[in-house]
Amino acid sequence: LMKIVFKIKEDDARNPGVIADCVGDNAGDSVGPSADGFETYGVTGVALISFILLAVPSPEHQVQLLVWIFMMRIIMVVASAGSYFINDMMAKAAYAAADKMNFEKPLTHLVFITSGVSVVLTYAASYLLIPEFGGATSGMWWKLSTIITCGTLAGAIIPELVKAFTSVESRHTREVVKSSEQGGASLNILSGLVAGNFSAYWLGMAIMFLMGIAYYVSKEFPAGPQAIMLAPAVFAFGLVAFGFLGMGPVTIAVDSYGPVTDNAQSVYELSVIESIPNVKEDIKAKFGFDANFEKAKHFLEENDGAGNTFKATAKPVLIGTAVVGATTMIFSIVMALTNGLADQSALKNLSMLHPPFLLGLITGGAVIYWFTGATTQAVSTGAYRAVEFIKANIKLEGVEKASIEDSKKVVEICTRYAQRGMFNIFLTVFFGTLAFAFLESYFFIGYLISIALFGLFQALFLANAGGAWDNAKKVVETELKMKGTALHDATVVGDTVGDPFKDTSSVAMNPIIKFTTLFGLVAVQLGEKIGTQSGTLRLAISGALFLASAVFVWRSFYGMRIDAGGGDTHAEKKPEPKKLATEEKVAAKSEPK
Repeated sequence: LMKIVFKIKEDDARNPGVIADCVGDNAGDSVGPSADGFETYGVTGVALISFILLAVPSPEHQVQLLVWIFMMRIIMVVASAGSYFINDMMAKAAYAAADKMNFEKPLTHLVFITSGVSVVLTYAASYLLIPEFGGATSGMWWKLSTIITCGTLAGAIIPELVKAFTSVESRHTREVVKSSEQGGASLNILSGLVAGNFSAYWLGMAIMFLMGIAYYVSKEFPAGPQAIMLAPAVFAFGLVAFGFLGMGPVTIAVDSYGPVTDNAQSVYELSVIESIPNVKEDIKAKFGFDANFEKAKHFLEENDGAGNTFKATAKPVLIGTAVVGATTMIFSIVMALTNGLADQSALKNLSMLHPPFLLGLITGGAVIYWFTGATTQAVSTGAYRAVEFIKANIKLEGVEKASIEDSKKVVEICTRYAQRGMFNIFLTVFFGTLAFAFLESYFFIGYLISIALFGLFQALFLANAGGAWDNAKKVVETELKMKGTALHDATVVGDTVGDPFKDTSSVAMNPIIKFTTLFGLVAVQLGEKIGTQSGTLRLAISGALFLASAVFVWRSFYGMRIDAGGGDTHAEKKPEPKKLATEEKVAAKSEPK
């Protein structure tokens, strides 16, 4: 935002907000998704273990499947590590002496090499571990391997589809740039929304296709008296999520590449290296090469574009694992409610003919849209307070860098509002999960299915719209060389809208889905136990918990909103402005080189 307000560079060292931007890149694009991926590993493992213990009657088969699953997880980590070293050697051979390169290619190769190695090792290890599982002629070893492979391939195919909507070479990204030329920020926003919506369609179809293959393979599992498990299709869906996670280490690695390249650009600008006297001669003497700062900045910009693309590719993979894994966890709850699918009267409640189930579907959608609004509101208010502080304290004349004190203050403001937003959101989800689980168990099942499906497509839309806006700005900066123009300002507006879309609301959807399904497994059984003692008490508890949830829903906007009248209790106290050039004076100055 400061680029537009003060007509300064994105990472101008005089701007106290640059350090907060660097911290935010680490938090939003590396630490957050990494924690989310770690959580997904745990939740998917719990879901599959729960399924095996509930739906596989034979203890011998249970042990074989559990050992096989844990070995698959170890093998996939080994495959990711081995693929990294193979790709490293290939990249050095191809680019070590190159004057320029496509920064996306080594990352793309890493994803495909890991996928190929994982698939080969999956089949080989399954043949060695469970060659006669389910009977000598059942072929279960290759059937289970094929299902996991659907997930592994998804980890490679989905990033390629995402690039079709977010890469700097993407026609959707180019459309965002083109629309901004005449339509400014308005058409920039609309074109980004188009990219996000189209991406949700194609990614949804890809996930459906791969899960469909897994379903048809599961139909070939032994049936009748020789049946190994109940509802093999549900187990197949869980294995698809498990296969997604086979690419987990690489997914996190390419995602973290984004903030590294972004912050490298910031570090360069913060160093103010170009203004240091005799710096080129000093570099030549100490390191033996001629410094070319323009070339360095160009490479940093290009590499940042590659980083933007790949941090965009990681988010749909993570949300996909959350949703596909959630199906297995939901089935575990269904198994508990229906006495292992034996209670036919209970099974009839899993239908739209059972009104609470339908009402649960509606409620889940409502919660997802509230969640998107609440996360965006927290970002909006925090950014407002940060901008308010920066505008009052930025000093553009007579200094090279912002003070450490001011930079820390911006980080503190952003952190405070992030934590306030998180507090309201988590308690809403916590009390809401308990309230809906206590209200009616099949209402809760509908609710879980709904948040998984609504959350999947909302997250895909938000992540890829944000990626398209981000790289549209990068095209204007690196290819068109039009920084500081009206076109650049329009793409900056799109990028500021895209940041909370892709780095907050979309990625935060994953832990909400996983927490609700995992916690729901316990909550619904607690509700059932209390319900057998007193139905009235169960409803009373549900009502009280829902009211508690509604309080925090109210707080997530009314407690976080920007009060233009100055009565907002959360407002950052505006310090006295330091002596600096006014905005009007800055705007009147000639454009900096």
